[in-house]
Amino acid sequence: MAEAALREGGDRSVPALGASSHRSDDAVATYGLTKRFGHQVAVDSVELRVPRGAVYGFLGPNGSGKTTTIRMLLGLIMPTAGRHDLLGEPFQEKAGAILPRVGALCEGPAFHPYLSGRANLARLDAADRTADPRTVKRRIDAALERVGLTAAAGKRYRAYSLGMRQRLAIAAALLTPRDLLILDEPTNGLDPQGTREVRALVSGLAAEGATVMLSTHLLSEVEQICTHVGVMHQGKLVTQGSLAQLRARAQRRVRVETERPEAAAETLTALGLAEVTTGPGTAEGLLGELAPEKIVATLVHDDVPVRGFGVVAPDLEDMFVELTGEGFDVSA
Repeated sequence: MAEAALREGGDRSVPALGASSHRSDDAVATYGLTKRFGHQVAVDSVELRVPRGAVYGFLGPNGSGKTTTIRMLLGLIMPTAGRHDLLGEPFQEKAGAILPRVGALCEGPAFHPYLSGRANLARLDAADRTADPRTVKRRIDAALERVGLTAAAGKRYRAYSLGMRQRLAIAAALLTPRDLLILDEPTNGLDPQGTREVRALVSGLAAEGATVMLSTHLLSEVEQICTHVGVMHQGKLVTQGSLAQLRARAQRRVRVETERPEAAAETLTALGLAEVTTGPGTAEGLLGELAPEKIVATLVHDDVPVRGFGVVAPDLEDMFVELTGEGFDVSA
């Protein structure tokens, strides 16, 4: 359970497995992390790099291995091969010292149904040997207020909605200061207002110096609050880096608005643009390394009337589909 775990910057070159003895300065670093279930490889030699202070969006289609990876990071399951560091320390050797600095929400919250939200947090805090019992009331009050549950603090957990349960799980992760937060679908079950509040909370935690790694299926979350992204597909990490770097690597398209789209397409093809297509009043193609102004000048020279011209950068969903071949309907 996630509660058990609570008790206990740009693209980086991925080091070879032989370099795994070196301590990483990243908040999360994995070296060949692998998990097999029988003959099925759920996670295949993943090399994550989550820079300190980042908000790292962990994306991937359903069944891509994200939750399994998170469970290995938290020590909830053991890897078949590989190892990882959290907060610059080797996890296997120093889990007891590392985990009190890590807050987590993994695979949904689990609390005592007949206890109130406040009482559940008090039980969790009492089980944490690193927590100061003299400040427990103040810390619980602060955590409940931060997730918007102050008014429902005395209500029994069994009466909580799914969204309220998610909020309480996040509050549990915030009972003591954390250097790293690992959140698996933190906005699951929340209404739009609750989703916005959690986004603001994550941004605030990052601004205070915490590193946040969150698995999500909401592109709006990634676009609005994440600084870095990693994309899983079929158990492999297919790309990772800052959002700016991923966008810079994405292939941009040019779009020509004209009454002669076929003629425009011929010019684009002659200029060496790939994947040239036409539509009603438009012609498009991959820009490549060609300067956009040269394309416009050539179109005019070829007597192609240009009513409009633009360079279109793919959005995050386009990049996701390009990397995985799947639409962004993911919740794993």
